[in-house]
Amino acid sequence: MPKINGNEIRPGNILEHDGGLWVAVKVDHVKPGKGGAFAQVEMKNLRSGSKLNERFRSADKVERVRLEQKDQQFLYETDGMLVFMDTDTYEQIELPADLLGERRPFLQDGMTVVIEYHEEEALNATLPQKVTCTVTETEPVVKGQTAANSYKPAILDNGVRIMVPPFIAQDEKIIVNTESMEYSERA
Repeated sequence: MPKINGNEIRPGNILEHDGGLWVAVKVDHVKPGKGGAFAQVEMKNLRSGSKLNERFRSADKVERVRLEQKDQQFLYETDGMLVFMDTDTYEQIELPADLLGERRPFLQDGMTVVIEYHEEEALNATLPQKVTCTVTETEPVVKGQTAANSYKPAILDNGVRIMVPPFIAQDEKIIVNTESMEYSERA
């Protein structure tokens, strides 16, 4: 595994530190008036979910881990576990449903999801960036309401509440960005 300097750590990097795998959530480069510069890194453990704040000087060497990414198909949920299948080998794996957090409602049957592995152990799941949903409940379109940045609340078919532009009507299909959980465009 490649070793990188402490000042080369970026958000999203996966590091091996204190015998665990950590993802860098937030990185602040600090240059105090006295003493050497350092990177203040907020990290989250990929296995336990615990958080850690650590300082790395530029001279510190850290193991950077590259995760293998595989496209897998979502099959079903059982007892709080999500079951995915490798479309090449038809092998099935289970991951805890809370791994997706607030993005869980956007997971749809048969959806292809990127699963990240470290030495045969599945650690993370990433949903497609854009998902098509149907608006089940929203206020009716008001004629003449064309204010540039006015939004109205809408409830989607998966129960998630988001803000949509005033021209979106009930039962309309829209595309939602799963990273920001915001309206993207009409489907």
